Amino acid sequence: MASRRSTRTVVDHLVLIAGSLLMLLPVAAIFLTSTHQNSVISQQGLQMSWGPEFSQVYGQVLTANAGFSQTITAGGMALNSTILALGFALGKCLLSILSAYALVYFRLRFASFLFWVIFASLLLPIETRILPSFMVVHTLGLLNSYTGLIVPLLAAAIGTFFFRQFFKSVPNELHEAARIDGAGPTRFLIDILLPVSWPMVLALFAVTFVQGWNQYLWPLMITTTGEGNFTLVRGIERFGTATNYGMALAILAMLPPVMVVLILQKWLIKGLVGEQN
Repeated sequence: MASRRSTRTVVDHLVLIAGSLLMLLPVAAIFLTSTHQNSVISQQGLQMSWGPEFSQVYGQVLTANAGFSQTITAGGMALNSTILALGFALGKCLLSILSAYALVYFRLRFASFLFWVIFASLLLPIETRILPSFMVVHTLGLLNSYTGLIVPLLAAAIGTFFFRQFFKSVPNELHEAARIDGAGPTRFLIDILLPVSWPMVLALFAVTFVQGWNQYLWPLMITTTGEGNFTLVRGIERFGTATNYGMALAILAMLPPVMVVLILQKWLIKGLVGEQN
């Protein structure tokens, strides 16, 4: 029995290791290819060996001017991506908490109907909202701005859905005790609900940060003039994926989301399984 269990454990680990290597293989190929000269890449394609251009490519990729205007650097694009991802994640967490709190703890007429209207927006493909959102941003004069990049992406139902379900699982006696103790709605939210909701808040932050960082279609439409508001993902498309510079950008673009997930993985798992502490 013990030997069968140990054999199953070994097999499980081998399968996990094989799956991890399979997913990491394209990343390794892109990284190794980025260390070669563009002439080698154009003639031979992806490389699986270390090239002589590593120090030159990665030494200049963050600071050297690039693009058609020669005014944008990878560091500037990384800053734009960071602002977009942080604004997107923080804004969506805040709106999700407030909307779910209102639906659960405020005596709103047709609260259930309003929730299902919000939830129904999940059934609409994001492409159906792109053009109307672009027209609104264009009318308000928010093209090529951080506000235009972030604000139209904040309205989403998935965060409201998760927080609503979580708040409904909080014992009602806790709310009644807070009211008897003189705690108003704001104090109850900040002092009682938020501390027990941190795993879910951080889980939603991690997911939405990665989602915001990897945005491509919306920044492509909003950054219409100049290259000053390009994100890293937008820069990869502009500067080409078949060059060592473009592949270096792709490697750099993967690092912040990976770091966020690794740092918050404990709370991400707790939030996904609904643990409160």
